[in-house]
Amino acid sequence: MIILGIDPGTTRIGYAIIEKKDADNLDLLTYGCLEVKSKEQKERLGEISTFISGLIAKYNPEALAIEKIFFTKNAKTVINVAEARGVIINNANSANIKIFDFTPLEIKLAVTGYGRAEKEQVRQMVCRILKIEEKPALDDTSDALAIALTACYTSPKLFINQ
Repeated sequence: MIILGIDPGTTRIGYAIIEKKDADNLDLLTYGCLEVKSKEQKERLGEISTFISGLIAKYNPEALAIEKIFFTKNAKTVINVAEARGVIINNANSANIKIFDFTPLEIKLAVTGYGRAEKEQVRQMVCRILKIEEKPALDDTSDALAIALTACYTSPKLFINQ
């Protein structure tokens, strides 16, 4: 089972692709962060769509794990992130990919065992679990890795045939 984990945003999209072979065997296929160059939102959305469809075409994931929006401060930001998230989900729907979304609390709990863990604790656990020697520089990247891992740990329906 190949899982695409996404940390949605408007100028940065964290991504990670993990293959879960069985309960104890995870392979990290790729990860990183798309830094969106466009200034206008409609152009950003096109850039995000092109990038995500490229990942889907290259890796053929069977599941998309994406973070739920959890903002309370800036309405404009939340709308822009929601639009980006919608574009990503639409790409997954078009490719008939199962979609799972998780709150930040669910992600932290799945990866660290503590729902109020700090970002650095999440980053350290992600690196330990996936045997990544050099910690990702951007939170967006480590968050995407954590989101993909959350799907591996909390979505047993994905793996019934294994």
